[in-house]
Amino acid sequence: MNNISVEQFYSFCAQGKLMGVKCEECKALYSVPKPFCLKCNSKNLSWVQLKGVGKLASYTIVYVPHPSFQNEAPYILGVVELEEGVKLLSRIKNVKLEELKIGMPLKIDFEKTEGNAWPNWVRYYFKPNLTENNIL
Repeated sequence: MNNISVEQFYSFCAQGKLMGVKCEECKALYSVPKPFCLKCNSKNLSWVQLKGVGKLASYTIVYVPHPSFQNEAPYILGVVELEEGVKLLSRIKNVKLEELKIGMPLKIDFEKTEGNAWPNWVRYYFKPNLTENNIL
């Protein structure tokens, strides 16, 4: 039996770590926890730390959110293709809507939830990865 769970995933987020799951049998990599490998059905999985950097692969603007996120609308949901080759759905923050570009470099960050927000775990999100070479 392994310790792969959503709760453990968010526990790593609370430590400032983005963790993925790797199948020890076929070496498939996943960005979110799975109870078994989707390629070979093995339950021999382990946690691996991901770099937390990638590029925006796709996005949408949420204007009608779940009631728990009503005060945050409109906000950006994006699919980030990580350097390791896996994709992860995430909020995209600290960027103006008119500056969004497919392929823009992003990096992960973490934030604590406050109040009665659901889920009340440390959440991850991506923000522009600004370096001297890729200024937006």
